[in-house]
Amino acid sequence: MKLRYGKRWTCLLLLCLATVIFAQEDEEEALVEDSSEAEEEMITYKTPVPTGDVYFAETFDKGTLDGWQLSKTMKEDAEDDIAKYDGKWEVEPLKENKVPGDMGLVLKSRAKHHAIAAWLKKPFIFQDKPLIVQYEVNFQNGIDCGGAYIKLLSAADNLDLEQFNDRTPYSIMFGPDKCGEDYKLHFIFRHKNPKNGDIEEKHAKRPDVDLKKFYTDRKTHLFTLVLSPDNSYEVFIDQSSVSKGSLLSDVVPPVNPPKEIDDPNDEKPEDWDERARIPDPEAAKPDDWDEEAPAKIPDPEVFKPEGWLDDEPELVPDPKAKKPEDWDEEMDGEWEAPQVPNPVCETAPGCGEWKPPMINNPVYKGKWKAPLIDNPNYQGIWTPRKIPNPDYFEDLHPFRMTTFNAVGLELWSMTSDIYFDNFVITEDKEVADRWASDGWGLKRLVASANEVGVPYRVPEYRMPV
Repeated sequence: MKLRYGKRWTCLLLLCLATVIFAQEDEEEALVEDSSEAEEEMITYKTPVPTGDVYFAETFDKGTLDGWQLSKTMKEDAEDDIAKYDGKWEVEPLKENKVPGDMGLVLKSRAKHHAIAAWLKKPFIFQDKPLIVQYEVNFQNGIDCGGAYIKLLSAADNLDLEQFNDRTPYSIMFGPDKCGEDYKLHFIFRHKNPKNGDIEEKHAKRPDVDLKKFYTDRKTHLFTLVLSPDNSYEVFIDQSSVSKGSLLSDVVPPVNPPKEIDDPNDEKPEDWDERARIPDPEAAKPDDWDEEAPAKIPDPEVFKPEGWLDDEPELVPDPKAKKPEDWDEEMDGEWEAPQVPNPVCETAPGCGEWKPPMINNPVYKGKWKAPLIDNPNYQGIWTPRKIPNPDYFEDLHPFRMTTFNAVGLELWSMTSDIYFDNFVITEDKEVADRWASDGWGLKRLVASANEVGVPYRVPEYRMPV
């Protein structure tokens, strides 16, 4: 009876366990299905549309280069075989973490010059409104040496996008650049000298963060420049500030030259004494100072060990060695057996010429020098006198740069498949932020959901407030 009772309960337990296992598998399949459906729902993509006025907006989601002009000219000062701007551009989706329906501009060639440009909807005039420039970059294959910056091309009657090259005047250059282990994020503007009309590039200080991760993680990153009429600027990567400053104080070379400069005609007098200290002219070398005494002497307290074999060399020819049969004395010289330790020396304290160890000479003083004293004729370090700078000017509004009416990419790269997307130029930071949420924000969520080791993770997607 007990045995039959035990078998009955065993069957019941196995039946219950099987029911639980099947139920758990059904639940896991449902979770996967629900997660897939949720992910599919989350990555439903709609081409971003600006929420306010913009000077330029481009998503490339039409899959064409409509509105963009490929350069048909040659790069100056370059070898003939690479001077032509014949690098290929394509409009295509990301290779990884793609969002269905989202397309971007891709630099396809390596070791080629690339140039492409597009007109703005209207020129941007630097007056009383800020400038916000924003776009996305993904170094899909990493980056060995090359740039991914953009140029805002200065408005001119003769501006021809088919002739866009490295000499085409621009108002601002902005974006990432890398060669070797030098990771850069350019913000360069061209300043016009109000006195003589000369143009000079001004470079903003380097960002305060390590840029390497943004160029090597093969993720899509958002680059933003905010330039304000009060001459302040701020640079963002992925909506986090990495650099800020003033056009008046944080660029090299400075916008405004110094009021005074060194007089180029002023020369240091021949009798000008810049020596702060001099040898004491009244000092004399002591009579007992021996400059010839050596720095090291043999240790007088050490003696040659008894049994030292002075006449035995430390090394002797190997008696077992034989001249190789193919040894040619005319080609190889006279054959000599290789040297081996002298076996006689193995039981002796030493062989060869014995020399006592060297020690510091207690009476050594070296070359005598007079002690230094303060120079009574010291006049300080000479500097030329200052004169008014004939080239001085004061520009308190460097923000008022040359109007621009086109955007262009003029690049060389040793790495292909650099991805660009979602360009926007506006005067409203909120417009740029919402544009970023609809484009870059969605890419970031998809990349996060696809990270290894994050099962079924599809983060909630929110618009910025």
